[in-house]
Amino acid sequence: MIKIEKLAGTPVSMQAVEAVERKGLGHPDTIMDHIAEAISIALAREYKKLFGAVMHYNIDKGLLAAGRARKAFWGGKILKPMVLYIGDRATFEAKGVKIPVPEIAIETAKEWVEKNLRFVRPERHMRYRVTLAPGSAQLAEIFSEKGLKGANDTSAAIGYWPLSPLEEAVLSTEQYLNGKDFKSRFPETGEDVKVMGVRRGRDLALTIAMPFVDRFIKSEAGYFVLKEMVEGDIEKFLQGFAGYFDSMELHFNNLDGRGKGESGIYLSVLGTSAEDADSGQVGRGNRVNGLISLCRPMTMEAAAGKNPVSHVGKIYNILSHRLARLICEQVEEVSEAYVLLVSRIGLPVNEPAAVSVKARLEKGAALKDVSKKISGLIEDHLRPKEMLAFTDELSRGKYPVC
Repeated sequence: MIKIEKLAGTPVSMQAVEAVERKGLGHPDTIMDHIAEAISIALAREYKKLFGAVMHYNIDKGLLAAGRARKAFWGGKILKPMVLYIGDRATFEAKGVKIPVPEIAIETAKEWVEKNLRFVRPERHMRYRVTLAPGSAQLAEIFSEKGLKGANDTSAAIGYWPLSPLEEAVLSTEQYLNGKDFKSRFPETGEDVKVMGVRRGRDLALTIAMPFVDRFIKSEAGYFVLKEMVEGDIEKFLQGFAGYFDSMELHFNNLDGRGKGESGIYLSVLGTSAEDADSGQVGRGNRVNGLISLCRPMTMEAAAGKNPVSHVGKIYNILSHRLARLICEQVEEVSEAYVLLVSRIGLPVNEPAAVSVKARLEKGAALKDVSKKISGLIEDHLRPKEMLAFTDELSRGKYPVC
């Protein structure tokens, strides 16, 4: 049963205060999410190659334990490497065939680090601990079924569309600061970007933290010259959002203080605070739309690393956002939508225990005019053929999870 009702109340973008956060590519929590998902994709690929289907696994329990570093002008030193813990459950053997799960996990993690963190050397700066173990027989039994799998958990997820101007600004700003063009012009900046946006009425305040890699910084004075250049570049980028806000203020590396030398500025040896200041954990960072939107309903379920064909913590998280967007794009009378999906363990993943849609309608539109369109769209995407295609796309990493 699909329940559809009008979305009442003031839209988030028109409320008095709105707060949105994004943890960037090099943030320890984001690193952990990306690595867990990369391992998930690699294991799914290996299982399909060997057995023609994804087997039981969940790689959503992981920790990146911070190391120790000594920062210094002209370049500091890593005193103790970071430690990556990869945990939860996987299929190590099936049909008499053994799968090198630990080796796949470690190699995949190294490949991701090498590709995405310019100053981290996976062999030198990180150590690896695999604590994966075989899963429970009852959950593994789900994978003996052909076709769509049964949900391996009772869970709920909620998605929405469209993004507010503040959400767009926060998301775009981090992506810009970690984009190829910006890094080519300012290679001295690290990947550990964190953006917090607060809107009060139509006034925007952005607080951004981004380290400068110490090997490029010769002095405190040189740091502040470079910081001023970067700050000016960010302000120029933010002008693209000027039409949405009456005023915009930027707070960049707010802890900096002149006259304190190396201890008064945001330096990093490797470009990530995981080198010595902050550990990371799967599920503590961005939601699947890339944001932590404090004024929106959201699930705390971690999607990264979860099984793409049976775990509704991944499937429904991504599907709910996708359905909300499709409703807004394909039902012209709807300007905003929230989709809630609830699973019941054991039910096929295309048979949610509950589906709730809240739709904000354009002026003059009636709920009875759109209910059939919305229900039909959702039913189409829950058909076995469509869900099989969707879960296959998830297994190949088509949709981002952080």
